[in-house]
Amino acid sequence: MRLPILIINFKAYGEAAGKRAVELAKAAERAARELGVNIVVAPNHLELGLVSQSVDIPVYAQGADVEAGGAHTAHVSLENIKEAGGSGVILNHSEAPLKLNDLARLVAKAKSLGLDVVVCAPDPRTSLAAAALGPHAVAVEPPELIGTGRAVSRYKPEAIVETVGLVSRHFPEVSVITGAGIESGDDVAAALRLGTRGVLLASAAVKAKDPYAKIVELAKPLSELR
Repeated sequence: MRLPILIINFKAYGEAAGKRAVELAKAAERAARELGVNIVVAPNHLELGLVSQSVDIPVYAQGADVEAGGAHTAHVSLENIKEAGGSGVILNHSEAPLKLNDLARLVAKAKSLGLDVVVCAPDPRTSLAAAALGPHAVAVEPPELIGTGRAVSRYKPEAIVETVGLVSRHFPEVSVITGAGIESGDDVAAALRLGTRGVLLASAAVKAKDPYAKIVELAKPLSELR
């Protein structure tokens, strides 16, 4: 995982469905190349293969089921993600929480497959527990701020500061990123100043009238950090 990082979660938004997922991913790729930064896209499972074949930037899955590949109808395994061209996975998002045992199994399996692993957590203490599982990064995301436009870096900066302190002290090999309510380049810059190594966001980019211009705005602080 190359840092600093901007991860754009497409969720299940209609604006990022079908061919629109490819268009959004290509806008992210263009911004990444022009700014020289690492931008990752996380399309819906249905579009993951199509997107991964259409761009060269990293493509992450939004989640995975603990079941291995095989006779598991309607499940998405880490093996499926890898085969479809995914290079990483987001786990334990507040909209797709996992049991601790399942999360531990998924982190270990994903790493064994060579996938980048980002584990989401709602607060500093849970972030520390997530870091103990050995992901490449933890993303602290207070759930009450997700999708509100009230950026964690402005409305709950203490959560970022405490998470960075705890994780860097006990698990320095695990990077800390943040998300929830990130809407602007200023929000991203504030998060980076607080010690994070990147941001995870969704609607700010996916629902923008001009996604490319918005992604450039959001990613520019990363280029200034390098």
